[in-house]
Amino acid sequence: MSMDLSEFLDVFLEECFEGLEAMESGLLHLDAGTDLEEINTIFRAAHSIKGGSAAFGFNHISEFTHVMETLLDELRDGSRQVDENIVDLLLASVDILREMVDGLKEESTPDEVRVAELKKALEAALGNHSEESPATGEHQLWKILFSPCPDLFREGNDPLRIFEALEELGTLEVQTDASTLPPLSALDPATCHLRWEAILESTATEEQIHETFSWVEENCDLKISRIEDKGEQPPVAEKETKKQPAPETPAPAPKPVVAVKAKPAKPSANRESSSIRVAIEKVDLLINLMGELVITQSMLNQVGLDLAQEGGQKAEVLLNGLAQLERNTRELQENMLQIRMLPISVAFNRFPRLVRDLCGKMGKKVDLVLSGEQTEVDKTVLEKIGDPLVHLVRNSLDHGLETSEVRAAKGKPEQGRLELSAQHESGNIVIRITDDGAGLDREKILKKAIEQGLVSDKDELSEERIDNLIFQPGFSTAEQVSDLSGRGVGMDVVKRNISDLGGTVSIQSRQGKGSTVVIRLPLTLAILDGQLASIGEDTYILPLISIIESLQIRPENLKCVTGSTELYRFRDEYIPVMRLNKLLGSQCGTDNLDQGLLVVVESEGQHAGLFIDKLQGQQQVVIKSLEANFQQLEGVSGATILGDGRVALILDIPGLVQLFHKTRNSNPAAALAAAS
Repeated sequence: MSMDLSEFLDVFLEECFEGLEAMESGLLHLDAGTDLEEINTIFRAAHSIKGGSAAFGFNHISEFTHVMETLLDELRDGSRQVDENIVDLLLASVDILREMVDGLKEESTPDEVRVAELKKALEAALGNHSEESPATGEHQLWKILFSPCPDLFREGNDPLRIFEALEELGTLEVQTDASTLPPLSALDPATCHLRWEAILESTATEEQIHETFSWVEENCDLKISRIEDKGEQPPVAEKETKKQPAPETPAPAPKPVVAVKAKPAKPSANRESSSIRVAIEKVDLLINLMGELVITQSMLNQVGLDLAQEGGQKAEVLLNGLAQLERNTRELQENMLQIRMLPISVAFNRFPRLVRDLCGKMGKKVDLVLSGEQTEVDKTVLEKIGDPLVHLVRNSLDHGLETSEVRAAKGKPEQGRLELSAQHESGNIVIRITDDGAGLDREKILKKAIEQGLVSDKDELSEERIDNLIFQPGFSTAEQVSDLSGRGVGMDVVKRNISDLGGTVSIQSRQGKGSTVVIRLPLTLAILDGQLASIGEDTYILPLISIIESLQIRPENLKCVTGSTELYRFRDEYIPVMRLNKLLGSQCGTDNLDQGLLVVVESEGQHAGLFIDKLQGQQQVVIKSLEANFQQLEGVSGATILGDGRVALILDIPGLVQLFHKTRNSNPAAALAAAS
């Protein structure tokens, strides 16, 4: 009988990372006060990691976690009080433990010096406490009857590991009951025919003993009872029997089924049925196939429309069938995309620790508030938004929020407030990072931008334009270079990464009151809500997320400045008119502004007008990489296949705006100043 150990190892590593996240989150919550349930959660996560690592033979992890577990046990039974030093020590231990688990995944060696130093610090904390505090637990005798189900070995479990864990709790004696063992000729080596009776002398509680069997409690009959009178201790076999293994068999590798969250009561048999683990490659393949189905459905729908124009009863039946297919395809598509959706809490969970560490380094007091953590977003988007969010949070802590002394002098509460929120708006996800700090110093930003040659001292810029100068490459107003900021990198990286995701970022600030950074992102990178636009016979896709509105041009609102630059008065501002056919080098389309439409789009907080021939309609399109299948084109983010089989380019609005200014070789701020 052979089993794939690597499959179990992957599951074990995933469970370890989940346990480490639970430990870190729980430790951060302990700052506000001792919560017994929170301590129990942390303890169970540590116990699970220790048990799993011991089962796989990762003794360096199990030994380190055992010291942590002992310290947590003292917090749990009330013999030690929670304080900031203990929390800091345990958080540092979680970091080292994460490094050790990462080492298993990446096949690298952790920093052994740091591991040894932290282990000594944990042992020192335990030693100091044991010297100061008298022992609170009393030794008790426990009788344990362990009758596993016949499939125990097939599930990858080994009773020897359980007895080794029990022995760590105290003095253990074990007797094996082999009365149900069949004759050798009928023996199945993969079937467990044994039962065990153990006597444990320990200060451990019944719950602690029960947790030792948490790996197998669904596959055994377990009875734990306390022996009140030591004189009534039943006879057991010689001491050597305590580690009597099962009959020699090619035993399978232990299966890391982590169940440490279970209470002593038996959990429901359906506990694991609510979710399954699926490789992301399989999910991506299904979504790609779903995209092809959407394209095929669109093609069939176009054929049905063509047949309907010729009339006939069969054409009507075909159209009804295609309409039903479209509804089913859309529902299937939405449900398929939900498979890859994850709550944004996956990205938000790192910030309590980050804010705590940075505030300690900068000497600031900050209250971090998270909201909308259950808002779901595509896994691909989630993985790529993490670094930009870290940049923005660090920037708010370093530049935005003041120290307690400065806030008190301004009449503000000594503790600053930093809020991260997420919500769905109009088919997109909107993330806001808000602080009640000093806000942006526009005078300082403008002065620095002029010094760096980003703008001219003759330019007249709106407050919004000045605020968004912080996203320019190399821009920084920091007086001193530190490990947090001041090197001129960060905000431009934020802008570029978010633009690569098809999103936008803008900032709203009130000097002395605080700032809010607003990020708008598509829910998924696989499907795009688009507006079909025509230039002559060619069709292009405009992302709906970038469109403000579309309108017919009024000649009285049109101006020409700086040579050939055309500006159109849109409400209270002048916006540049970008002729799409000229930008893309197309010979098609009309040049008469009276015969087309102006689509007002937004890019990086600025408005622009995109001149096209006409709009066709809105539809969801499947995004295909143009770079992977052809080559990268400036102003184009991808391509899709329309219902009639034609390829349509998906336009990149920020890229088109940059291309427009490059081809005109003009300063948009100067043009706006001339128009006003």
